[in-house]
Amino acid sequence: MRVLMPVPDRDFDVTEVAVPWRLLTEAGHEVVLATERAGTRPAADPRLLTGVLFGQLGAADEPKRWYEQLTAAPEFTATAAWAEVRVDDFDGLLLPGGHAPGMRQYLGSPELQRQVARFWALGRPVGAICHGVLVLARAQDQATGRSVLAGRRTTCLPKYMERSAYLTTAWRLGRYYRTYPAYVEDEVRSALADPGTQFERGPKVLTRRGTAADDTHAFVVQDGTYLSARWPGDAYLFARRYLELLGRRASA
Repeated sequence: MRVLMPVPDRDFDVTEVAVPWRLLTEAGHEVVLATERAGTRPAADPRLLTGVLFGQLGAADEPKRWYEQLTAAPEFTATAAWAEVRVDDFDGLLLPGGHAPGMRQYLGSPELQRQVARFWALGRPVGAICHGVLVLARAQDQATGRSVLAGRRTTCLPKYMERSAYLTTAWRLGRYYRTYPAYVEDEVRSALADPGTQFERGPKVLTRRGTAADDTHAFVVQDGTYLSARWPGDAYLFARRYLELLGRRASA
C-alpha cells in the first residue's frame, strides 16, 4: 500500500518521521515523501540529532539511526510536490510534527491543507502526531467550511508539555519550542465542535517515552480511520496502530 507523508524542507521531527517510515517500509508498504516543490531533499531539525540543550532533549539513538537510513533511501530525494500529488492514488496519509521555525512552511500551507482535506474526504487512514495535528485543524471540510476535525476525537501536543519545553530552554534558545503564539492544544481545541468531550490530553508525562518494546508511557487516540498522538514519545505505538488501520483497509 502507498502512504503519503508530507514534510517541510527543514526542521521536521526526527522520530516522528523516521519511526513510522521504518515500520511501514518493514511491513512492505511504500512511503512517498512530499515537499512543497518536487525533488527537494528535506532535512530534519538538526538540534534533535545533536541534542537540543547540553546534548539532552534530542531524538533517541534508534530513531537517529533510522533517519540516517532514510536519508540514503531513494524516496528521500525523489520527493513529490504537495500541490501535484493525486491524493486518491494513496491508501494512507501521515502528518508528522516538529516545532522548529522551518515547520511553518508545512503547517501554514493553504495548498497542503486543501490536499489534506481532499484526502480526508476519501475516508482512508489518516495519522497525525504532535504539531502535525495542526494541519488537520486548519484544513477545512469542503462541504461544511469547518475544520475536518470538528466532529472527531483527537489528541495533539499538550499545552503543559509545550510550555514546559519552552520555559526550560527559552533562556538559551528563545522561541525554539514555540512555533506559533498560540499553543498547539489551544488551536486544536478551537477546531473541535465540543472540545470538552473530543480532546484527550492523555496521561501526564514529560520525559518518559514509549519504545519499540514498551508502550507503558505512550498514548494515542483513534476515532474511526483517524489516529492521533502527542509527541515523539508516542511514535512507536502510533506507527504500529497506523499499520493496523492500513491492514483493515487492505482486508476491507
